[in-house]
Amino acid sequence: MNIIAVLNQKGGVGKTTSTINIAASLASSGKSVLVIDLDPQANATSGLGIDKNVVGSSIYNVLTTGDKAENAIIDTHIDGLRILPATTSLAAAEPELAGELQRELVLKKSISQLVYDVILIDCPPSLGLLSINALAAADSVLIPVQTEFYALEGLGLLMQTIQRVQGGLNPDLKLLGVVMTMVDPRNSLSGQVIEEVKKHFGEYVFNTYIPRNVRLAEAPSFGKTIFEHDRWSKGSRAYKNLAKEVINRG
Repeated sequence: MNIIAVLNQKGGVGKTTSTINIAASLASSGKSVLVIDLDPQANATSGLGIDKNVVGSSIYNVLTTGDKAENAIIDTHIDGLRILPATTSLAAAEPELAGELQRELVLKKSISQLVYDVILIDCPPSLGLLSINALAAADSVLIPVQTEFYALEGLGLLMQTIQRVQGGLNPDLKLLGVVMTMVDPRNSLSGQVIEEVKKHFGEYVFNTYIPRNVRLAEAPSFGKTIFEHDRWSKGSRAYKNLAKEVINRG
């Protein structure tokens, strides 16, 4: 089983879009895949066509009340892809967990008995206790980075956080890679940002870039992956290629 935390403390970098489309592509290749929605915004849940307002047991219940993870997991409309959903109540989890012993390991213990080929954890846009739980439970980290002027801002703090987790909670945690998102080849800034990120991360930068694509932006509002919304789009081809790279690295 390969557990991947998809993390960047900056919002709007394509984290959830990357999570659900990589997951869908891996599932279509025959792998059993679980998405854990660890973001109180619950965008991965709604992005896979699930109404977060009618979800029963969720990741919040698993983390705070001891519900079994397998009882909260539900099927999606995609064969081979299941989700441990979130609701907005997840926002209350961090203060509730703060007083717990080994509070950073609650997620790891909760999912230790699950059996999937791949688990993708969609982390919140912060480096709080939920994200630390994801890093403690994961085998590797995938970092989406938007090609914008301030792309590298905050990445130093993110890498320090990963290193701290490696130094204590999870010595086996690895950096799977950095994926450049919302790339516009017509914009010279995109090329400059990619080169700057490559200077810092070298071979960890995925060869596949995710383009700025209207069809990609539209898909979540329909509760669909890009492969269902427009399988011939540039975004669809990009995520299919990225999923192959994830498999090769994993």
